[in-house]
Amino acid sequence: MEERSHKVLLALVMLLLFAVIVLQYVCPGTECQLLRLRALSPAAAADPYRAEDETPARFVPRFNFSAGDLLRRVDFNIKGDDLIVFLHIQKTGGTTFGRHLVRNIQLEQPCECRAGQKKCTCHRPGKRETWLFSRFSTGWSCGLHADWTELTNCVPSVVDSKKEVRLRPSR
Repeated sequence: MEERSHKVLLALVMLLLFAVIVLQYVCPGTECQLLRLRALSPAAAADPYRAEDETPARFVPRFNFSAGDLLRRVDFNIKGDDLIVFLHIQKTGGTTFGRHLVRNIQLEQPCECRAGQKKCTCHRPGKRETWLFSRFSTGWSCGLHADWTELTNCVPSVVDSKKEVRLRPSR
């Protein structure tokens, strides 16, 4: 009987040790949000910018766009000379959004994407020119993760080099 109680005690100690190890993987810091009951209260979840010690927030969310800017309508003419240039800002979901542009947008003539290829063909209806300038349609034409300055200098030269001089639009 005594041997059986030692086995049960050993099993409980091993279970406790296992739980502590799992807790360290789930919550490695000294301040674990999972162990705090205040973090689960509705008041704490209501305002993510409120400091726990009630000090003034260091970050105040602010949008630099007016309601008119956010609600404006932009007409894109896929049959004309309009061109969408996708500026990929790292770590902001740009790869997912870029894939969405070439695979899921419903247009008169959507991009053609072949299985196994990273680049898609995004031609205008009835023409052999592209309406989208992104890594998924033109590749890395302006370099890996080109910034705004690189794109403003590079895009016109890349796009215009593929057209005859008399067909180039004025930008």
